[in-house]
Amino acid sequence: MTEEEKSLNEEKPESKDTEEFEAGVELLLPIESILSAGMHIGTRIKTSDMEPFIYRVRPDGLFVLDVKKTDERIRMAAKFMARVDPSRVIVVSARIYGRVPVQKFCEVTRTYSVIGRFPPGLISNPLYSGHLDPHLVLVTDPNADKQAVKEASSVGTPVIALVDTDNSLSNLDFVIPANNKGRRALATIYWLLARQVLREREEIPSDGDLSTPIDDFETKQLEAVAPPSEEG
Repeated sequence: MTEEEKSLNEEKPESKDTEEFEAGVELLLPIESILSAGMHIGTRIKTSDMEPFIYRVRPDGLFVLDVKKTDERIRMAAKFMARVDPSRVIVVSARIYGRVPVQKFCEVTRTYSVIGRFPPGLISNPLYSGHLDPHLVLVTDPNADKQAVKEASSVGTPVIALVDTDNSLSNLDFVIPANNKGRRALATIYWLLARQVLREREEIPSDGDLSTPIDDFETKQLEAVAPPSEEG
């Protein structure tokens, strides 16, 4: 499924989704907002690694992710990220729809963004002119961001990843199951994660919101099309 197809699908949550997920569980965002953003919509491919995070399969063949597990793991990832020096956190996205969300996330959390092509040796080669020595790497899609995952893993740097139903969990230390291809989905998950990181740092109250709205995390238009090699 292409990013464009997922963006169309994420605007159309099935009524069954809302009914099934409304089980009195308090989530970081109202269930209606999560579903309308399409955070739960996977692909028509399911890897064995992702089976524990899949809630059901829709009649159209799309696998549906368990939003409760997504919520739990956003909270857990934020706790870990909040303990790391922001200047030593790298957030990566080769995917077009992930670039604005990552930029905004890094702006809000004061972390370092690497968008577009990931330069070989950025982490693994100390002689590289722009060499970085992160204590944590967050990737938008381990398929598209495989170079970042490979390099972080090779030097023992923990990797957190947003993972869709078609992802393998190889070389990943912690995962957040979510639609990692849709435009609104990526904006919403990065907004939620940024807010939770600031809450964990006690930079905003435990029930506080970001001053930056979700809309500002969303890619509005594509100024350029990335080469296929960057899109995974």
